[in-house]
Amino acid sequence: MGKDRKEKKTMEVAIRECTINLHKRLHKTTFKKKAPKAIKEIKTFARKMMQTEDVRVDVQLNKFIWSKGVRNVPTRVRVRLHRKRNEDEEAATQFYTHVTYVKVDSFKELKTKTVDEEA
Repeated sequence: MGKDRKEKKTMEVAIRECTINLHKRLHKTTFKKKAPKAIKEIKTFARKMMQTEDVRVDVQLNKFIWSKGVRNVPTRVRVRLHRKRNEDEEAATQFYTHVTYVKVDSFKELKTKTVDEEA
């Protein structure tokens, strides 16, 4: 019995909404490095979810992470990951991910969902 080889899926523009638990990702991190590491962890999460090397964090998300200071980073954050096509012809990669902040009242029973294209 030979192995069935799956065809490689081509990447396309996609939007996903996810909750990132920063608390477990920043455990045992020095106080003065928590907010910078939170940004790095968000980028790592987006890179893994959307399979793009180029990840860009929105200003609102950055302000939300830093809103309580360098030490007291929010425990969870809801983000929208938008895989976009690179406009620049000289770019090394064809796609990049734009990570934006989504304001929610409660994180209870929120799942990762694919968002349809918005007008």
